[in-house]
Amino acid sequence: MAVREIVKVGNDVLRRKSRRITEINNETLEAIQDLKDTLYAGDGVGLAAPQIGILKRAFIIDLRDGSEPLILLNPKIIKKIGKYEDVEGCLSYPGHEGIVVRPRRVIVTGMNEKGRIVQYEAEGLMARAICHETDHLDGVLYMDVAKKVYKIEE
Repeated sequence: MAVREIVKVGNDVLRRKSRRITEINNETLEAIQDLKDTLYAGDGVGLAAPQIGILKRAFIIDLRDGSEPLILLNPKIIKKIGKYEDVEGCLSYPGHEGIVVRPRRVIVTGMNEKGRIVQYEAEGLMARAICHETDHLDGVLYMDVAKKVYKIEE
């Protein structure tokens, strides 16, 4: 469909709570395709719908490690296990990174792009990305939960 401009920090849309997706229709499928197109045009591992100006509860994560990308609608993290601290960045806040404590593992449920209820258990970077993208759907940015945020040299 289209590569969209990524919404940057300072735009109010990033602070708003996204709406649930109630049906898989053409609008939903177009939004999912735009998420894919926009993510793959850049170098991030995840992208949430609000980051392309769509206030719907959807995200895509692709660790770009040969595994299948995760497309999840209406995600809900139902269990968080352990903690670890690591560096995070965000396509909506280029040139910056932060130190964030996230769960080591998560169990998340939601809907796939075919409308089926799915559940995943993830750990490490995938668990971190699920938490980061789910936060976006609630208007929370990583710098809100970071221990420290700093500018990186390009």
